[in-house]
Amino acid sequence: MVALKVEDIRQFTSCLFIGNMFDRFLVREAEIVTFSTFHIDGKVRRDYYTEEELEEKKIGELSAWEAVKPVCYALIKGKKLPGSFRMVFQLSPGQTEKFLEGRQLPVKAEQISGLYVNVRYEEGKLYCVTGTSVKFFTLDKTLENEWDETVKEFLRKNKIPCIEE
Repeated sequence: MVALKVEDIRQFTSCLFIGNMFDRFLVREAEIVTFSTFHIDGKVRRDYYTEEELEEKKIGELSAWEAVKPVCYALIKGKKLPGSFRMVFQLSPGQTEKFLEGRQLPVKAEQISGLYVNVRYEEGKLYCVTGTSVKFFTLDKTLENEWDETVKEFLRKNKIPCIEE
């Protein structure tokens, strides 16, 4: 786990809410505090969709940020800054597989509960905190370290300056 303090909050929030930087991530949960607190559970209500829609759009257990983003943006836009917000993003199962293969890690995708990026804005500061969850006990930190480095590289590639805290 690594905590990265975002130095350019305006740039990051533009990428988050307007750009497509996180669109391929899944949303575990989101919370936005403005005049009220809004909590979004990222779990898909499968009965909302037809079987054809589920198959055609490859809709899984969690909503993609691309689908949730317009709702979140509508909650934060305006003249006043939100009091706080937090999002828990998870790498999709397909992207998790690619991540493992690309780094030749000796772990199978089905052994991983999730690879996470927690975005938290409060008191005028914004942090990205990485996280991993596996379905077995291990003292080996290789997976965690590789994920930390991947998130750092992801932020650098998207021109998001951060400092590790």
